[in-house]
Amino acid sequence: MKKERVLTNITHRAAVLGDPIAHSLSPVLHNAAYEAMNLQGWFYDRAQVSQDGLDDFLHGLDSAWRGLSLTMPLKRTIIPYGKPQDKWVKLLGVANTAVMDWEMQNSEHPELPGIRLYNTDVRGIQRALQHVSRPHRTLRTALILGNGNTARSAYAALSQLNVNSITVAARHTEKSAPMVKLGTTFRINTELASLEDIGGDLSGFDYVVSTLPAHAADGIAERLKPSGKSFGTLLDVIYDPRPTALLEAWAECNGTAIGGEEMLLQQAIPQVAYMTSRPPEEVSSIAEEHMRKALHEAM
Repeated sequence: MKKERVLTNITHRAAVLGDPIAHSLSPVLHNAAYEAMNLQGWFYDRAQVSQDGLDDFLHGLDSAWRGLSLTMPLKRTIIPYGKPQDKWVKLLGVANTAVMDWEMQNSEHPELPGIRLYNTDVRGIQRALQHVSRPHRTLRTALILGNGNTARSAYAALSQLNVNSITVAARHTEKSAPMVKLGTTFRINTELASLEDIGGDLSGFDYVVSTLPAHAADGIAERLKPSGKSFGTLLDVIYDPRPTALLEAWAECNGTAIGGEEMLLQQAIPQVAYMTSRPPEEVSSIAEEHMRKALHEAM
């Protein structure tokens, strides 16, 4: 594995927060971007922070801090601390990016800097699917496995891909009500299903996005059987382990299988842009290939 860059003269700091967090490859991507963009003194780290620990962590920051990436379980916990900057945070109530503005007043928490909130997961999922997808039809159908925060972002991403019907499969279907509400907002037919009811032939879906934790989709993978029909595109947001059992089974069913590393890369590009005050297009043109290479080496 490629050793991550460590600086002794850090002037600008950022990190990914979550619990657990040791597996995260976000530092590989962000530090590779800083290197490609020749940003001296910038360093991105990881920190294990629980929901109960977020408040103390935020109050411990100094003016060197420029941004935070939020992963499970903090994507909703961060909302009361900042101001939404894009429609996805406002609509979904989920943010994975916090940018510190030390010159902006925080109206809700005066002792903290201004915090701008973004959701780049929607862009990451959409770009990952567009990168190698092969949809069957003009009007498309989709299946989302899971109903948590990332599933909400997946729903929003699919709404931008000419999808007119989405099935949401989860272990606790009663918690999928927010997805039905999203369907009303986007005018997308939304059906709810139990994970146990997901069968072996999923060729009827153009897109499948699994937002389930590691190994939670292994049972579905075991039920998948080649049917002689071409499966659509699967994005499994998990990248550890890699490949997942679901990705391997999907490929055996003649489907296009995308690992979570592509989503991770695509959502990191605008994160770097927001934290460094650069346009996303500039970050992409300068750093994307360097970030992709560093990610593949780390994996």
